[in-house]
Amino acid sequence: MMLEVDKINTFYGEVQALWDVSLSVKKGEVVCLIGSNGAGKTTTLKTIIGLLHPRSGTIEFFGKRIERWPPHKIVEAGMALVPEGRRLFPYMTVYENLVVGAYTKRAYEKFEDSLEFVYNLFPVLKKFRNRMARTLSGGERQMLAIARALMSRPQLLLMDEPSLGLAPKIVAQVFKVIEDLRNEGITILLVEQNARKALELADRGYVIETGHIVLSGKAEELLANDMVKKAYLGM
Repeated sequence: MMLEVDKINTFYGEVQALWDVSLSVKKGEVVCLIGSNGAGKTTTLKTIIGLLHPRSGTIEFFGKRIERWPPHKIVEAGMALVPEGRRLFPYMTVYENLVVGAYTKRAYEKFEDSLEFVYNLFPVLKKFRNRMARTLSGGERQMLAIARALMSRPQLLLMDEPSLGLAPKIVAQVFKVIEDLRNEGITILLVEQNARKALELADRGYVIETGHIVLSGKAEELLANDMVKKAYLGM
């Protein structure tokens, strides 16, 4: 198992946000985590990547306990996060944002190879490499956020709401990119409010409500589940 999250309980101060959350991701999978706003999706990703530490429970990445590791060490181990809202450096160029993504020693040594990979994946970023990030469209910013994470050469990519705020045409492009990344051998844990598209792409999925995992299974099983249809698919 690449990632094994076992019964994590995460708090903001004294306010509990996650209750005994467990999930797993195998190498080569796309696993999605769906739920409504405030359900705990982003908190789960922040806990996995080390921005928050669980009060109890364990997180293993390639068999190593990482729940107390700082984020930079987790990135060095082979995990990266595409955060909700892009979180780019707006007054830096596209190229400079990509350089920031390759800050680890392992990534920097493969910088040119990684740059060629992301430019092939997103030709528009090569075209606009000298533009300030703030001048890009919403879709272009999302592409840059994904590319910046890929510059660290992750084995597991965490993606937090990659389609948020984008036009339907751009959403389709983003999901095509996720599919292409899976075909390149990158394992993905996807948090996404667009439950239908996420489940259509994923191998497996989890449903989180008010900080609890309430349902899990193969993606096609969740698509056919009456509760999921009613709550998240508008059926």
